[in-house]
Amino acid sequence: MTETDSKQEDLRLAAEAKKDLRAFKAIYLKYVQPVYRYTLSHTGSREEAEDATAQTFLAAIESFGRYREDGRFGAWLFTIARRKAMDALRGRGKSSPLEDDFPAPEKDPLREVEQRERLAGLAKMLGRLSADEQELLRLRFAAELGFAEIAGMLKLSEDAVKKRYYRLLAQLQERMEGNHD
Repeated sequence: MTETDSKQEDLRLAAEAKKDLRAFKAIYLKYVQPVYRYTLSHTGSREEAEDATAQTFLAAIESFGRYREDGRFGAWLFTIARRKAMDALRGRGKSSPLEDDFPAPEKDPLREVEQRERLAGLAKMLGRLSADEQELLRLRFAAELGFAEIAGMLKLSEDAVKKRYYRLLAQLQERMEGNHD
């Protein structure tokens, strides 16, 4: 689905939910997994991510009457999710673990060692990124937001978001290939 199609679908879903709040279920079904992945990338805890996800949708339902149907529903929802994830982190006084929850390595012992080394190197690099760079990666990969939605959330132009994103990916790729720590 293209960003334009997603935007149109969000407009349709929001309009339906404005008429009948029971239609919010379709919004929930569309966004629950991306919101969960996003909050998990912030908290590093499945339980806290589940709580933050539930709180995100509760807050969205409670404030849905104030949502302006501007086609940026994802940005609006993930702004709420960001606040809920930050609340969870403040509650335990811990920083955000972007590098946690990598997939389990393969069973081949040699490949397992190689993959663990690569993942450890990537985790180290991700941990060195600024909070803004980590947030950009979370919004793009965990939340699966488009550039326009990210731009709306971060209050930047879409071109600025794209430029930062592609520059960051190139830097990470260069570091991984050169194994720069």
